[in-house]
Amino acid sequence: MSGLSDEQLDELESRVAEQLATPWDKGKGRPRALTLREAIIVAAGYMRQNIIEEVWAEIFGTSQPVISRAITELTPLIEEATEADRPAPEEAATAVRGQSALLDGFLAPCWSWKPIHLLHSGKHKRTGFNSQVITYPNGDAVFISDPLPGRIHDMGALRKTPAEAILAGALSVIADKGYQGSDYLTPVKRPAGGELLDWQKKFNSRVASLRAPVERAVAHIKAWRILHTDYRRPLHTYLSSFRAAIGLYFFKITFG
Repeated sequence: MSGLSDEQLDELESRVAEQLATPWDKGKGRPRALTLREAIIVAAGYMRQNIIEEVWAEIFGTSQPVISRAITELTPLIEEATEADRPAPEEAATAVRGQSALLDGFLAPCWSWKPIHLLHSGKHKRTGFNSQVITYPNGDAVFISDPLPGRIHDMGALRKTPAEAILAGALSVIADKGYQGSDYLTPVKRPAGGELLDWQKKFNSRVASLRAPVERAVAHIKAWRILHTDYRRPLHTYLSSFRAAIGLYFFKITFG
């Protein structure tokens, strides 16, 4: 349910316990409805599955408020516990220096909170947050940016996140049509009222095949379904939840 193995849960539980100001179960008074491990499974599982709290309550034989409190309390702790697993911009810049890199952006959808115009993506026709993803040519993720409002298109997001500075030292960068106008290798744009030449079609096909690994990486990132289906919790909790989900993504793929 959490997307993590028993060994990964052991490590995460140990890290989260270190973040607690007081022990999860003090051993006196009314006991917690969930153990620390169960609360971690609920919080991580919410990010992994994005199913409603009432379903989690039925799974664990407890109430929806207990589940809500567990998610609220544990998500920031998971964010902190996995912070070191999320590559910092400096690490990512060092990793791609002199290397080829792939770039893509994705929209993580959310409810239409006000002001809706900040979150609405004209490209995707829905509300959400824009994040930039940098990978190696084989699709291994190097960096995932913090989210920006969905109305910011990929070129704008590139400049507003550390992604542009990270890629400044790369040998080459391959990206999609959203980054046309940059110095990156992107598909040829079809002229207004015209058609692409045969060589341009072949070139675009080649670019698409080279970009396939970063698209697969985005699909794997979105396996944490709060990044793929509407985020339902209050807007002020979004950044912490996003960072926790990205932290769990890197924690899982780099564990051991």
